[in-house]
Amino acid sequence: MTHRPYVPWPHPVLRSPAAPVDAVNDEVRALWDEMITAMDTMPGVGPAAPQLGVGMALAVVDASEERGRAVRMANPEILHASAQMRAHEEGSPNLPGVWAKLERPRAVTVRFLNDQGQWDRQDFVGLWATSVQHQIDHLAGRMFFDHLSRVKRDMLIKKSRKLAQG
Repeated sequence: MTHRPYVPWPHPVLRSPAAPVDAVNDEVRALWDEMITAMDTMPGVGPAAPQLGVGMALAVVDASEERGRAVRMANPEILHASAQMRAHEEGSPNLPGVWAKLERPRAVTVRFLNDQGQWDRQDFVGLWATSVQHQIDHLAGRMFFDHLSRVKRDMLIKKSRKLAQG
């Protein structure tokens, strides 16, 4: 299976809040499948639909070692975040070649519509939690570098542009 390309920063869909999903249907399930292909091709631990140019509140995460344990989420929202923080290098195929170490809550409880169209609630810890928070940021029109100072953010964007020009 192929997937649509990741849209390059600063595509407007990356700065726009994603539209809520009314119901999980075949179109949503097909998009989730495409997102899993995109994630495995990257390779990464999760994309959000806006990264592929689709302004819908859909995300997928799979931080398992063996893969194949993707959690499909529509309209995810964080209900609880731990006070304990965890640092991790984050990047995005929408701004290739650059990474930044961010601190995010080590664990989160997330509510979302699952692949059966039912409201679900799940706890995520470690890399799973980092990925879920990263994807929820995308759904709100935020990028990982928005958590950095303006100077660091501008340096990352400039470096990525320079790498893209070859």
